[in-house]
Order: sequence, then C-alpha cells, then structure tokens
Amino acid sequence: MNKFILFLLIAFSFLHSKSVKAELSEEGFFSGRVSRINLAINVLRVKIDFDNIKYLNPKDKIEFWDEKNSSQKCKSYILGRSSDYILMKVPELKSCQKFLYLVPGAYFKFFSEDLLNNITMGREVITILLKKRMAVEGQILGRNKEIAANVERINAINARYQTLREKLDLEWQKELHALDEDKTYAVRSYKDLEIRRDEIDQKLELYKIKDENLILDRWSLDSRLYFKK
Repeated sequence: MNKFILFLLIAFSFLHSKSVKAELSEEGFFSGRVSRINLAINVLRVKIDFDNIKYLNPKDKIEFWDEKNSSQKCKSYILGRSSDYILMKVPELKSCQKFLYLVPGAYFKFFSEDLLNNITMGREVITILLKKRMAVEGQILGRNKEIAANVERINAINARYQTLREKLDLEWQKELHALDEDKTYAVRSYKDLEIRRDEIDQKLELYKIKDENLILDRWSLDSRLYFKK
C-alpha cells in the first residue's frame, strides 16, 4: 500500500514538473513585426508588444521563423531594446532571406531560451521579494500594533492624570474656599473688635478722671502770681 502511494506521488510530481516546464517553455515565445531592415550590417528592428519584453537583454539569443513554415528558423541575438522595439543582429541575414519573407511589415514568431531563463530567474526573484514583503508586512503590523498600544497607553495616562488633575483642582478650590472663609471671619472679627474698641474708648472718655480737681489760674504775666482755684 505504501509503495503504491509512493508511486502515485512520484508520478504526480513528474507530471507536475512536465506541465510546469511546458508552461515555462511557452513563456519563451513571442511575436513581432519587422519595422526596418539594414542589410549592410545584418540588423533587424522589430516591433513587439508583450509585457515581458523587460526580460530581454542585450546579447540574448533569439530564433525567429514564419508561422507558415516553422521548420526554417533564423538565429540572431539582441543588440538593444526599448519598450516597443528590439534591435537584432542576424549574422546570416542574407541566407535567411532565401527561405523567409524578410521585408518591412513581415510578421514572425520568436523564441528565446535566454528569455525563458530570465523569466524563470525573475520568478525566483519575485518569490524572494514576496517572502521579504511578507516579512516586512508582518513587521509593519507589529509596529502598527505597538503604535496603537502606545496611543492607548497615552490615552490611559491622560485619563488618569486628568482624574488626578480634577481631584487636585477640587482640593485647591476647597483650600481657597476655606481660606476665603477664614478671611471673611477674620475681617468680621476685626470689624467687631474695632466697634468694641470704639465703644470702650467712648466709655473711657465718659469716665475719664482728672488728676486734680483744682485748675491753675494764669491771670497774670508773672507766673509767681498763679494760683489754683
């Protein structure tokens, strides 16, 4: 039973690898239309339109052929490219003209093993970058949680100190009120004491006693003639 399961796993793995390889092989194909031919230097400029053109690099080897006759293929390599065109060096351009209809506007199929390898490496780079992105995303989530927790802690501290501030403010107001009451009592007592003092002064004045009952009569300029009466 275990051997049978192992056989199924191996068979599945083999079929999967074949399907993946076939799928990858398709990524090495593209098509384009000749826009210019320079027979003097064996160079073709080809207009192409596919997203993976960025994976074509100078010196990458390319085969191209007419869709109607895929048995006759020409070999070339890339001299340069833009976002829409590739410049191809075709060493045997004159020989290719014998079995290919090489004129401006001609449509051809292309295949590049280098393109396939570049896309494979690009896919590996994407896998690595996705893993790195996931790691960074995890760190971002962690930092975001820390920020959220920090905000919550700040709010909690603000709430706690707001309560303390309100309590302190209430105690402050109570102390000020108590001082104000003490002042009011002191002022009232001061006024009452002033009134009592004035009353006592009046009575003192009323009951004031002279030291002597006789008054010195100063009837003369000569003080020797003064006498009490």
